[in-house]
Amino acid sequence: MPHLIQRVAILGTGLIGGSFAKALRKYTPDMYIAGWDREDIAHQLESSGVANQTFSGPIEPVIRGADLVYMALPIGVTLDILPEVAENAAPHALVTDACSTKLRICTAAVELFEEEESTPIFLGGHPMAGRELSGFAQSGADLFEKATYALVGPAQEDRDPRIIAFTKILEKLGTRPLWLGAQQHDYAVGLASHLPQLTAVALGSFLYDRLDENGLPITLAGPGLRDTLRLAGSSYATWRDIVLTNREVLSAALDLFARRLDDLRERLGSRELEADFDAANELYKLLRSL
Repeated sequence: MPHLIQRVAILGTGLIGGSFAKALRKYTPDMYIAGWDREDIAHQLESSGVANQTFSGPIEPVIRGADLVYMALPIGVTLDILPEVAENAAPHALVTDACSTKLRICTAAVELFEEEESTPIFLGGHPMAGRELSGFAQSGADLFEKATYALVGPAQEDRDPRIIAFTKILEKLGTRPLWLGAQQHDYAVGLASHLPQLTAVALGSFLYDRLDENGLPITLAGPGLRDTLRLAGSSYATWRDIVLTNREVLSAALDLFARRLDDLRERLGSRELEADFDAANELYKLLRSL
């Protein structure tokens, strides 16, 4: 069984899949890259010169013989085609995904993949990188640089050589691999990524409903509001499956956040509000240092 990853099949060539393809081409120029997507999107990848070959029909031809099958598709689509990928992936292949929630996919993968040397294996993954706008046109070779890359898989001493080879590629692309459990991942991203998205949506829709004929209050907005609402530019299509597959975590997080807003309202006339600013300032400093 080959331990080196030399042939990669990327299913889904939008922002994440396209960036992964471009990063591979930049940092591992001898890698053979095949891409799969809708015909119009696959054409963009082909015309860019990043991929050696592109496909837009059945999945089997693109993953045939691939050492690594990288699934950068919406969660619902990933769950739908995972059985077909498991059935057709090469015996020596590593299959991994880049979806924003892990529990549903990793649970399904346990039933579909056997962790043996003579069968394809699955590794859950999630690059903590992205932009508010999606699509191949937004992708870039440096998207993953300095980004944490969450991985859900076996303990270090039990890791298959294929997984070790993949993590070395991730490090070559500039990422910081982080190993954790599926539930642990979904809870953490629910608070650190999904909750900020929903709060930006709530604030954006709240202000939009209050625009007057002169555009107020937005005509008086400064760069602070634009920074705060950057995430509001993301589409519902991008977030639908994420919300549906992490609903319990998000529901609890929204309840807790609503209580914090109630606390802030109670402190508006009190110096106790300073403690909230201090905590927020400290978190901001921590984020800037990462």
